[in-house]
Amino acid sequence: MSVVDEIKAQLDIVDLISESVKLRHTGKNYTGFCPFHSNTRTPAFVVFPETQTWRCFGQCNEGGDIFGFVMKKEGWDFSEALNFLAEKAGVTLTEYSPEDKTDKDLQDKLSELLERAALYFRQQMLETPPGRETLNYLHQRGLTDQTIKIFGLGHAPDGWDGLLNHLKHLGYDESIMLEAGLITERESGGYYDRFRNRLMFPIRSTYGKMVGFGGRVLDPNDVPKYINSPKTALFDKGRLLYGLDQARQSIRSNNQVVIVEGYMDAIACHQANFANVVSPMGTALTEDQFRLVKKFTRRIVLALDPDAAGEKATLRGLETARQIMDQDAELRFDARGLLHFEARLNADIRIATLPGGKDPDEIVLADPDSWRQIISAAKPVVEHVMETLVAARDINDAKVKSEIAAQVLPLIEDVPDRVEREAYRQRLARLIKVDERALLTPAQEMTRLRNKRGTQKQSQTQDPRKVPELSRSNRVLEKYSIQFLYKDPEKIYQLDHFLQSFELESFSHEDFLESDFKTVMLTIEKSLKQDEYAPNEFVERNLSETILDELSQSSKLPDLTNEVPEQKESADLFRTVLRLRLNRVNEHINDLLFLQSEVSEDDNELALVYQAEAMALIKTRKQIDTALQSPAAAGRGKKTW
Repeated sequence: MSVVDEIKAQLDIVDLISESVKLRHTGKNYTGFCPFHSNTRTPAFVVFPETQTWRCFGQCNEGGDIFGFVMKKEGWDFSEALNFLAEKAGVTLTEYSPEDKTDKDLQDKLSELLERAALYFRQQMLETPPGRETLNYLHQRGLTDQTIKIFGLGHAPDGWDGLLNHLKHLGYDESIMLEAGLITERESGGYYDRFRNRLMFPIRSTYGKMVGFGGRVLDPNDVPKYINSPKTALFDKGRLLYGLDQARQSIRSNNQVVIVEGYMDAIACHQANFANVVSPMGTALTEDQFRLVKKFTRRIVLALDPDAAGEKATLRGLETARQIMDQDAELRFDARGLLHFEARLNADIRIATLPGGKDPDEIVLADPDSWRQIISAAKPVVEHVMETLVAARDINDAKVKSEIAAQVLPLIEDVPDRVEREAYRQRLARLIKVDERALLTPAQEMTRLRNKRGTQKQSQTQDPRKVPELSRSNRVLEKYSIQFLYKDPEKIYQLDHFLQSFELESFSHEDFLESDFKTVMLTIEKSLKQDEYAPNEFVERNLSETILDELSQSSKLPDLTNEVPEQKESADLFRTVLRLRLNRVNEHINDLLFLQSEVSEDDNELALVYQAEAMALIKTRKQIDTALQSPAAAGRGKKTW
């Protein structure tokens, strides 16, 4: 038995969730209000004791096991949840190796040293004349003493060795100061302070651990305007977001995060009681940063200034991390890439454009209501792109109409949801003042006509030889699919191409309920976005021994078709994933039907929620059935990937 299974055997999911969610016994299951979004009318959160899983049938539309619940509730990764639940279950985990313990000890020492430095910068601001000038600057920018204290802002003196000598006096060696990124080594020998004559912003991890600093110039003649700590054992600016330690609770309660450009912007928003705001550290947003906030919410608003959100940025890159589907190593992200990323994360990414010439801190401190309206008016990526292009061009010019359509239509086709695609196409047609049919490809127009005439037919029968019944548990199906991708991560591209051809969502970690398999899939996804190692080598390097042992155990499924050898493995994978999804869909439909039967006659709203969810799932089931009948799933079709 794996350690994950041992923990699950010791803990009951109903007892665990009941510690934070009030549950009501409903038939064989338990229901309550979802803890991950605001709702006091519709108890659409369901715990299933038989399968030891949970699911929200409301706004979240998420589910999982005890690990998934704890990870989402606390914003932890799998290893953090594993440690917490192991302790709760009385299960002993493998001790740190000597190397692991050394690394942890070093990180603790570095964080302690950084705390000492933050205190020094704080004292310099409060107790020295140059520091008080920095304090006055912050007051002029509209910040209160309470806000300044909460964020620990400070002043780095205009000298070469002020911090260096202070820390040496406290007993710290230059070597650890260098590792912490507080000092720099001279070419001629010796050391000097990295931060001099700057307003200092302490930077903390998601849970408040000191990891580094950002420094803003005080002398307008100094360059660069901002500098950050160098990359250290604690600090990697591409994996951190400023203010997240202060913002995470508000992000979760508001079910939304707003990302602004600068430190001062984020701080001002917090002071104005908009505490769900974070910022990157002067660089483009990265995928790791998106994944950080995704622990707390799927709703992401980018609050960009007019230049960042304008036509040039729209067409050449929104300065966010690119979803590198083609293994392109360039970390720049155009709007099309942003849509791919949004779909892969199952997120809702919107763009809020600020009035010309104003930064977020100016707006929010002067008029909080205006800021609230700006964020509320944030537009989906496609809508932002088309409105930006139309605003900057003469749409009465036929060539301009054609150019805008050529730029926007590929974005629309990348949107996975059919209803959204239709809505965006209609919106574009109105904006550039053309008949919607002019925006359809010949194939799309033919489909439209067939639908209109009612001639489109879909088979309701299945060939049992093509769709063999897999009498396997979902865990076996999960394990088989993850073992396949673990050996060959790049197979995911073939799988996604196959799924998308049937208008099914791309395969991702969201397909897994078993948290250990979900962790493997997250690592596989990450392996395809780096170029330092081969994908399978990267996966091996970044998985724990516990999970690797689990993956090494065979879970081979029976040979179900007579595929030609070169297509057998791919067909096997396609069919396994489809069967997994079909099982899940059927389970959810049955659960919803049961819940509908338990709803009281006067709770019509909840009944409608369950009904709408069931109808959507039935549609998905038809798409899966069609895919299962395809030659590619049977291993007899032409190789089209």
